[in-house]
Amino acid sequence: MMATTNGGTLRVTLVRSTIGRPTDQERTVRSLGLRKLHDSVEREDTPSIRGMIQKVSHLVTVEEIEAE
Repeated sequence: MMATTNGGTLRVTLVRSTIGRPTDQERTVRSLGLRKLHDSVEREDTPSIRGMIQKVSHLVTVEEIEAE
């Protein structure tokens, strides 16, 4: 899935609601910068961001953005 980090950018989109999810998952989604369904944010591809995405992978979709 997301094996390597290339130092690029990731676009993270919230596709499932955090309603009824554990508090730590809600906080992780919030700390990624996502507020509402279908919100997208671009984050630097770092191990800490990858870990956050892995924790809520069932709630988000991820696209790698190529550096221009």
